[in-house]
Formats: sequence, C-alpha cells, structure tokens
Amino acid sequence: MLLRIFELAPFVVVFLLGSAIGSFLNVVVYRLPEGLSLLWPPSRCPRCEHQLGPTENIPIFGWLRLRGRCKNCQVAISSRYPLVETATALIFVLVFSQFGFVWQTLGYWLFFSWLLALALIDLDTLTLPNPLTQSGLVLGVLFQGLIGSLLGNTAAGLISGIGGAVLGLWLLSLISWAGSVALGQTAMGAGDSKLAAMMGAWLGWKLLLLSGFLACFLGAAVGLVGMASGRLGRRQAMPFGPFLALGAAISALWGSVLIDLYVSVFFPAV
Repeated sequence: MLLRIFELAPFVVVFLLGSAIGSFLNVVVYRLPEGLSLLWPPSRCPRCEHQLGPTENIPIFGWLRLRGRCKNCQVAISSRYPLVETATALIFVLVFSQFGFVWQTLGYWLFFSWLLALALIDLDTLTLPNPLTQSGLVLGVLFQGLIGSLLGNTAAGLISGIGGAVLGLWLLSLISWAGSVALGQTAMGAGDSKLAAMMGAWLGWKLLLLSGFLACFLGAAVGLVGMASGRLGRRQAMPFGPFLALGAAISALWGSVLIDLYVSVFFPAV
C-alpha cells in the first residue's frame, strides 16, 4: 500500500502543478485580448471587484468550495475556470505519463500551455495574439536547440526548429491563399500562419505536416457537421486555431506512431 502511494505521488504533484498553471492560463485568456496586465490586479470578481482570498483562489477546489458563486456578491462564476484548470492538470499528467522525468516533459508542458491558451482565445475572439505566437515560436526554437544539445548536435536542433517555423508559415499561408480563392473570401487569418510557425518550431517539419493534416481533417469534419445541423452557416467564420492546437497536441504525443502506421500501411515494402 505504501509503495502504491509513493508511485502515485509524482502524478498528484504533477496534477496540482498543472491545475495551478491552468489557473494562470485563465488569467491569460481573459486579460491578454483586453490588453490588461497579467499580474495586476490580483484575481477578483469582475462584478464587485472582491479580491479572492487564498482559499478562494485554490485551483478547482476554490470554485467548488464557493459553489460557483462570488463570496461577496453571489454572482455566478463561470464553470469554464475549473474546467480549464482540470484540463490543464490532466494534460500535464498525460505528458508526464508519456515521457517521464526528462527535459521533453518540461518543454511539452510549456508548449501545450501555449496551445491551450491560444485555442481558447481564438474561440472567444477569433484572434491569435502575437505576444503568444511569437514568444511560443522563440521557446520552440530554444527547445529544439536544447534537445539537439542533449543529442550532441545543437546546430541540428536549431536548424530543425527554424526550418519547421519557416515551413509552418509558408504552408498555412499557401493553404489560406488556396482556401480564399476557392471560397471567394478570406479563409484564414494571419494568426493561423503564425501559430503554424510556432508549431513547426516545436515539432519539426515532419510532425508539423501531420499536425496540419489532422487540423484540416478535424476542421472540415466539424464544419460539415455544423452546417448539416444548421448550427454553422456556409460562410460563417470558424476559428481554426483550436484545430491546429489539437493537431499539434496529437502529433507531439503520438505523431511517430501515426507516421509509422501510415508508412506500414501505404509503403509496406519500404
């Protein structure tokens, strides 16, 4: 029994860390599009401006303890806050269970946090803020350089990151141009290309291509279902950032397996 507790302890710590990061991501998603400071003022009720106390600000459990309402004015607090905190915590646990105690785990925690924040902002505002895509791109190149140095070739890692970023920018710009020609209207925003560049910096060109394919497939499937159900108009704008983020996450975790499966099915003799 004691051994089982020790085995679970790292996952509990990772879950708590992820929930804390998720709490900060809620701040980023709300304040960054509004041009507000991410650090000041501290978390507070948007209606009565009651500053949250230490117990109220505990990720997930603070919201449950308050039963989803402000302690001061009783206004409802969106359930999205604990959902984002829980999702981030589970993502951290998933990455940790996949890679363990290695540098790649820390890097992918950062990468997935950027992806989640960008996906949520795109859902809310149909924008992908430059401060996030640009900082994420720089971190991705540095991450590739670090992984390269651990493998004994820092230059190769940096080249992989920079090459992936350039390919991502060109690839999404090309897809956007083709979509605009086909639809007779703007198909994607410039932010999608910048997000793809960020993804390429983190993942390299192979996993970037897989991410793009998955994003297009998932986006098309959701779009078709939305139009068939009447919830989405034929020319209604739909954020593509969440699909890019989901494609990148799938590729980061299982991309090598999917590529190997593809090669074994379509090129069995190679």
